[in-house]
Amino acid sequence: MRSFILFLTLFLPGFLSAQEAPYDVFPDAEPPYFRVRYEASTKPGELIFPVKYTVWIPPGVKTLRGVVVHQHGCGVGSCKSGLTGAFDLHWQALAAKHGCALMAPSYEQPKDGDCQMWCDPRNGSDAAFRRSLVDLGKLSGHPELATVPWALWGHSGGGHWAGGMVMLHPDRVAGAWLRSGVPLLMPNPKRPSIKPHIFSSAVLRVPMMCNLGTKEGYSVKTGRFAGVWPANEIFIDTLRSQDAHVGLAVDPLTAHECGNQRYFAIPWLDVCLRKRLPKEAGGELRIIEGNQKGFVYKQDKRWLWLPDESLLEAWSCYTEDTQVHDKTPPPAPTNLVLKGNQLTWKATADLESGLAHFIIERDGKAIATVPGKPTNKFGRPVFQGLQYSDTPAQPLVQMRFIDPMPEAGRKHQYRVIAVNTVGLKSK
Repeated sequence: MRSFILFLTLFLPGFLSAQEAPYDVFPDAEPPYFRVRYEASTKPGELIFPVKYTVWIPPGVKTLRGVVVHQHGCGVGSCKSGLTGAFDLHWQALAAKHGCALMAPSYEQPKDGDCQMWCDPRNGSDAAFRRSLVDLGKLSGHPELATVPWALWGHSGGGHWAGGMVMLHPDRVAGAWLRSGVPLLMPNPKRPSIKPHIFSSAVLRVPMMCNLGTKEGYSVKTGRFAGVWPANEIFIDTLRSQDAHVGLAVDPLTAHECGNQRYFAIPWLDVCLRKRLPKEAGGELRIIEGNQKGFVYKQDKRWLWLPDESLLEAWSCYTEDTQVHDKTPPPAPTNLVLKGNQLTWKATADLESGLAHFIIERDGKAIATVPGKPTNKFGRPVFQGLQYSDTPAQPLVQMRFIDPMPEAGRKHQYRVIAVNTVGLKSK
């Protein structure tokens, strides 16, 4: 309640009147979730769109070591999907493993708004993001949030933003995954108003992975997103010519949608965080020394850099059919509670393969799954569902089951089993 009151005190003016559809429906941010919202600015160089920043703090963490940022793409649909990014159980598992917060911005871009006015961080979103870390640090009781390193993931315009933040703040970024979008490094005749980024040598030591669908100009040369690969090609060649820590992972199944990329992105960022986060609070990011074990040779004769050779199998599986292997079962559910005929429980996602569904057993026999029919038109079916920018669907799915046919007068025994997206079951 204290944090919510502080939120109202700081950010209430204009709050209710500005919540226009589709940005007026979003999950509540009760601890361990915290949210700030800033109105649009009319000052030159500042952010011209309203924006919400929601952060999840791993329960029990005393001092945060970093923040994982999940940045949506351009357009109303993608911006709306950012409202649930911090509630993603799979991304929370990555953040929690390393003592990091999980943040998801949601820019309130109107239908006819220019995406460049936020996805280029030089247009005010850099300053707004860093301001939010200060304010959310105060709300959550973790002031260190303002200074910890960042692990960045971005889709489409979010890839432009994440890569742009690497160019501006290389000393703050532990790693950046750029899905279907990269920042501009040389002039674009079609968009002369966009200024190319000028980068320092520090950028060369930041691990970056360029990830796009094969139908985005890589194998399919026509269509709305055919320009994605040429932009990535220029970005990779420019940086690799200077021995930068940048790689390429082409999704063989998709166009602009995110598909199954999280099953490689999360393990990739896991390695980046393990290798780069400071060993002590307040320290500098560590550099991944050497590069010989980090290279594999691609068929198109471009070099690919990986932060660790342990990722080579996952990269190979992902670029072949996106089916990254996993042999470890998910954690078992906890805190199972029965009230009447309603079951509730808690669960942590499997770091490698997330959560697909739960099996409900009564007296040793399976009677249902939650959800009943998990779906995901963009990739593997997942418990929370997925929107276009790789975020949970609204309303958020609850870990809850109501037994419709308990036997009167009999005391039943229930069990809940977690199942990850490759079909492995928990205890």
